[in-house]
Parts: sequence; C-alpha cells; structure tokens
Amino acid sequence: MIKMTSAYANKLIKQLEEEKSFWTTKEADSQVYQVAMNEEPLIPDYDYVEVSTKIAEIDEKICKIKHAVNLHNVTNTVRVEEEDITIDMILVKMAQLNKRKAVLDIMRKRQPKTRNNENSFGGFSSRNNAVPEYQYINYDLELVKQEYERISEKIMKMQMQLDIFNQTHEFEVEL
Repeated sequence: MIKMTSAYANKLIKQLEEEKSFWTTKEADSQVYQVAMNEEPLIPDYDYVEVSTKIAEIDEKICKIKHAVNLHNVTNTVRVEEEDITIDMILVKMAQLNKRKAVLDIMRKRQPKTRNNENSFGGFSSRNNAVPEYQYINYDLELVKQEYERISEKIMKMQMQLDIFNQTHEFEVEL
C-alpha cells in the first residue's frame, strides 16, 4: 500500500502514461523490418512478451490509481459556500458552471444594439437596399454581467477548495 494525494496520483498517472508511450512506440517501431535483396538484415530488438507484459503492468497500475482516486472523490467532501460537497460532485458542477459561464461570457460582451450586416450589400439589407437592419439583445445586460461574476466567483471558490484538498488529503493505493 502506498499513501498519496490526488495531486501526486495525477502526476504519477502522467508519468506512467509517458512510460507506456515509450513501450507502445518501441512496439510500433520494432514490429516489422525491411531487408533489401543481398543485404544483411538489421533486426530491431523486440520481444513481444516483454513489451506486452510491460504495457499490461502499466495499465494495471493506472487502473488501480484511478480507481483509488475515484473512491476517494466519492467518499470525501469539502465545504464550499456553506455546503458540503463530495469531490466528484464538485468536478461535475464545475464543468456545468464553466459551460454556463462560456454562454454568459458571449452574452455579456454583446452590445445592446448592433447593425446587422449579414446578407447585406454595403451594410444594408438585401431585402430593401435603403433601410439598415439592427439587432437588439433580449435580456438585461447588467443581470447577465452579474450572473457571470457570480458564477466565476463560485468556480474560483470550488477550485480553491479542490486544490487544497488535492494537495493535502491522502489515500492508499495498492500497487
């Protein structure tokens, strides 16, 4: 059993993925070789059993670490804005809030009134060459800006609590 934090586990997984990449690249580069007629073959150093075993061992370690992280995330909570939330729920909520924040970011950047230049010639509508068309927002711009700030603040609070948790709380992994 090894004790580790989520932050360490993620770094270890990255390291294992790099090691796996080494072995899969070696396998891809060494599976076949070519020889010209009347040429001494240069056979790459490749042992299928060794490479397959290494890849399987790495995959098993990654699987065990990810499972331990998942268990840790569903059984531990942090306090965010007077609410105790499991780590896995924070991750889901942060993803949802980030999507909503992206929509609000587009909305908050719009001008209340803009000239519509789509399907136009010289800035005027193609339906009536003499009258420009305008686009108006259909929402309270100030309310959208406030909601964007509220969501940004909430995401930041969640991320701060998550960072502290991931750096300090340990769990065991059987490798």
